[in-house]
Amino acid sequence: MRKRRGVEEVSLSFLDCICCGFGAIILLLVITKTTEPVVLEQTAIELNGVIDDLQEQLFDIRGDTAIINRELLDRREQLSQYRQRLARLQAELSSVRGRFATTEQEAMVADIIAGKLATAKQELSEEMRRLLGADFRRKPDDSVIGGVPVDSEYVIFVIDTSGSMFNYAWDMVMLKLEETLAIYPDLKGIQIMNDQGGYMFSQYRGKWIPDTEARREAIVERMKTWNPFSNSSPVEGITAAVQEFWAPDKRISIYVFGDDFTGASIDEVIETVDKLNRVDEQGNRRVRIHAVGFPVLFANRNAGRGGERFANLMRILCERNGGTFVGLQDFQ
Repeated sequence: MRKRRGVEEVSLSFLDCICCGFGAIILLLVITKTTEPVVLEQTAIELNGVIDDLQEQLFDIRGDTAIINRELLDRREQLSQYRQRLARLQAELSSVRGRFATTEQEAMVADIIAGKLATAKQELSEEMRRLLGADFRRKPDDSVIGGVPVDSEYVIFVIDTSGSMFNYAWDMVMLKLEETLAIYPDLKGIQIMNDQGGYMFSQYRGKWIPDTEARREAIVERMKTWNPFSNSSPVEGITAAVQEFWAPDKRISIYVFGDDFTGASIDEVIETVDKLNRVDEQGNRRVRIHAVGFPVLFANRNAGRGGERFANLMRILCERNGGTFVGLQDFQ
């Protein structure tokens, strides 16, 4: 019977070689590693710091976004207001262009204005002659500039603030106000009222506004937006001015700015003013009354005779109360 060959065991020398090879490889890895081991805790701290910085930047961006959104909202509101104003101006421009559509119409209107105002300024109607009297003469006065006596120390403006004046003549009104103040460089007091007797500055109700450069600038600035209710009749304003400000020791002039008279009777107005602004023993009135007529209604042939009635009324009042009436023929 044949004997089986026994299995040969792995020799010790082969295992030694294998172990030495693995050891050599591990040693090479240890020797050749040049970087420090990553510390996980330090890395987490650094990452947390980066996250905090990014969160702060995010909060800053959100804050800037909120501010920008508010500014954008304000700009949109301003834009809406500008658009509304532009629409109003375009509507007014369209209205003006409609009234003055052609050169011939403009020339016709100019002729009407010139003719009517020339009549109002230079010729007395039968009614005016009757009211003034055949023997009426203006008293000579040396203190005159451009035909307007300027000897007063106090000046009151009574200004028509109706829609026709505010919408179509207001730039000229402000210009004439400044020009009038310029011929009185050193007044003791100023007052601004509308034709209803309402005050421009309520804190100076019943008191004189001091005449300073700053106050004059404030008056002009306030005029730009001053638009209280008006019934286009100067009677209330003149009455309030005389009753509240006349004093025997003060020389006062009232300047009436307007374009229309809607009252029922010119005679009644003249009688009312005569009673208030009485004549003294020397034949002088308590206050002078001047007036400036603006040709707003003369430019509109459908506006009625309010412009002519105002010119006639103020011509008479100025003649009877020591003043001068100036009728403007255009807005230039």
